[in-house]
Amino acid sequence: MESQDVRQAEERTEALRASGFAVSARYDRRTGRVVIDLNTGVQVAFPTRLAEGLADASAADLSTNEISPAGLGLH
Repeated sequence: MESQDVRQAEERTEALRASGFAVSARYDRRTGRVVIDLNTGVQVAFPTRLAEGLADASAADLSTNEISPAGLGLH
């Protein structure tokens, strides 16, 4: 049963990645936005004040980020 669960989770991840995944992310101090580049060529940016947990973060904290291995999340 466990291997079936793992296989289903991997299939869901691949389906999500088919729509695009992050290849880079950075904090733009000038605009106060997080900028994410996707493998599709699309660039997404949002002001930190709109993201839960980022509104009060320092510029130093925001400049350090990591893309999850699947490219579907930022930390």
